[in-house]
Amino acid sequence: MQKRTNVLLVVLVSLLLASSCDSKAVFDAYKSVPSKWHKDSITTFNFKAPDTTNYYNLYVNLRNNNDYAFSNLFLIVELNYPNGKAIKDTLEYKMAAPNGELLGSGFTDIKENKLWYRGYKAPFKFAEEGYYNINIQHAMRKNGEVNGVENLEGITDIGFRVESAQN
Repeated sequence: MQKRTNVLLVVLVSLLLASSCDSKAVFDAYKSVPSKWHKDSITTFNFKAPDTTNYYNLYVNLRNNNDYAFSNLFLIVELNYPNGKAIKDTLEYKMAAPNGELLGSGFTDIKENKLWYRGYKAPFKFAEEGYYNINIQHAMRKNGEVNGVENLEGITDIGFRVESAQN
C-alpha cells in the first residue's frame, strides 16, 4: 500500500511539473462534454490575440475514452476575427490505428489528442488586435447514412490551445 501511494505521488508531482513548465502556451482551455456530444452543441472559446507580429500554432485538443467508436473525427471549426470576419473549416482527424487502438497520449482509457488547426502548413499570424473566438462542433456520420450522429459518445473534453511557434 505504501509503495503504491509513493508511486502515485511521484506521478502527480511529475505531471504538475510538466504542466507548469509549458512556456509555449499562450492560451490553453478545456470544456467538459456532458455524457454525450450532441450534434447541435457548439463549444466556444474566447481569447485575446497575443500580438500581431509573431507566429503561432493553433490546436484543437480532445480527450476521449474507450466509448469513442470511430476511427476518425470530423469537426466544423469556425475562427471569428475581431472585425467580424469568419473562417469556417470542416476538418478530419485520425483517432484510431487500423487495429482499433485509440491514438493520443495517456496511460489510462482516457486519451488526449492535440490536433493541428492552424500553423502546420504555413505560419499563422493574428491579423488583428482584439478578441477572437473559436466555435467547435462535431460533424460525424455513420457510413452510408445521410443524417449525422445525434449524440457522439466517448469525447469527454474539448479544448483549444494557442502556442508560440518555433523560430
